[in-house]
Amino acid sequence: MRSLSRATALCKSSCSLVFLIPSSSLALPPSPRFRFSSFDSTSPSRSNRHRMAAAADTPPTDGAAAAPSPSSSSAASAIDFLSLCHQLKTTKRAGWVKRDVRDPESIADHMYRMGLMGLILPDIPGINRDKCVKMAIVHDIAEAIVGDITPSDGVPKEEKSRKEAEALDHMCKLLGGGSRGNPSEEIAQLWKEYEDNSSPEAKMVKDFDKVSTIWVS
Repeated sequence: MRSLSRATALCKSSCSLVFLIPSSSLALPPSPRFRFSSFDSTSPSRSNRHRMAAAADTPPTDGAAAAPSPSSSSAASAIDFLSLCHQLKTTKRAGWVKRDVRDPESIADHMYRMGLMGLILPDIPGINRDKCVKMAIVHDIAEAIVGDITPSDGVPKEEKSRKEAEALDHMCKLLGGGSRGNPSEEIAQLWKEYEDNSSPEAKMVKDFDKVSTIWVS
């Protein structure tokens, strides 16, 4: 228990979100699945997630349950967001599937490889390498909701952009919207910059995307 207390204190000092769930609490399922409107019946309810996130910081009270603190609310929102992002791991890249590529990569596989491309990028004047890595891991994040829409699907580019923008807005709201300093603000900015191809980093990550698309392994 002393080791766990030290680990908890260390986590709290180094980051704003601590996922510490006592053994007496209801455990999250190993592979949560997300539906656009709600979690399925095997996932803990939102109120349960609030209580689990708050358990590490809120001492038990006599007679009544304590109301969730702002930090526990933020933790529950992050769990919602990460549970939705789980879809990126299980959704295969549509272009690969349609071409009968064996063991096609998932959307998360694709973004991870692009992130590594950014990480090993040599120093280039005017290019922020860290920004490239971040942009690579969020550029397709809206596909957790809309799926991987390809040109062969016949969806107009404007409609695809609208669907993805709505999906991204929904995901950012899970993290608390665009309040100052909220991670959703950075995610939204990076995604929009990539979509608009409006910076040197966006142009570089677009090149990563093209290379990754033709790189079948």
